Amino acid sequence: MRDIPTLFWRLFGAVTFLFMISPLLILLLFAFSDKKLLAFPITGLTTDWFMKIFDRPEFWAAFENSMIIVVSVGVVSTIIGIMAASALVRLRARAASVSMILLTMPVMAPPLVLALALLSYFTSVGVGLGLPMVILGHLVFTQPFVILIVYARISKFDQAIVNSARDLGASPLKAYFTVTLPNMRPTIIGAALVAMGISLDDFIITFFTIGGGNTLPTFIWGMLRKGVDPSINVVALILMTLTIGVALIALRVTRYRG
Repeated sequence: MRDIPTLFWRLFGAVTFLFMISPLLILLLFAFSDKKLLAFPITGLTTDWFMKIFDRPEFWAAFENSMIIVVSVGVVSTIIGIMAASALVRLRARAASVSMILLTMPVMAPPLVLALALLSYFTSVGVGLGLPMVILGHLVFTQPFVILIVYARISKFDQAIVNSARDLGASPLKAYFTVTLPNMRPTIIGAALVAMGISLDDFIITFFTIGGGNTLPTFIWGMLRKGVDPSINVVALILMTLTIGVALIALRVTRYRG
C-alpha cells in the first residue's frame, strides 16, 4: 500500500513528460513524412522536404539574418553585461537592488508592448527599420539576463585572489583580465549563449522592427500564411535544434546542476 502513492506520482510524471515532449516528436515525425498533408497515418519517410527548403534562397537569407542577429546579440550583450555587472557589484546593496529592478523592467513587459514601444521609438526618431534595429531591440530584453547571470557570479567572487595578484605587482586592469575574467569565463560564455538562444527564437520584436527581410521565425510565419506542408516542420525542426543545442551548451559550460 505504501508504494501506491509513489507509483501514482511516477505515472503522473511520465504522462506529464510525454504530454510535453509529444509535440516535438510529432514535429520531428512530420518533417520526414512523405505526405503533403500533416495527418496520420504516415505511409513512408523521406528527406525530400529538406531538399525543398534548402533549394529556396529565401530560407538561406533568413538563416543568414538570424545568425547575424544572434552572434551580434551574443557579443554585444556579453561586453555590456560584464561592464554593467562589474559596476553594479561595487554599489551598495540598496542601490544595486534598485538598479536591478530598473534593468529588468523590459523583461517584465509583455513582448507585444515592448515591440510596439520599440517601433514607435524608432519611427519617432526617424531611424529606418532593419537588422541593426532588430539587434538593438533584442538587446533590450536579452541584456538583463546576461547582467543578472554575470552579477550573480561576480558578487560571490573571492576578491582575495585579486588582492593577491595586486600584492604581487599586477595593476588593477591586469588583475582583472588575468584573474577575474578567466575565473568567470564559464559563466560569461553561458550567459552569452542564453542571450543568443532567447534572441534566436524571438518573433514578435523581430516582426515589428525588421522592416524587410526575414529571420527563421518570421520565415516560418510567412510560410504558414501560404498553407501548411511538411517543409514548415523542417524549418521549425532546424530552429528547434539550434535553440536546444545552444541551451545544452550553455548548461554544460556553466556546469549547471539544477
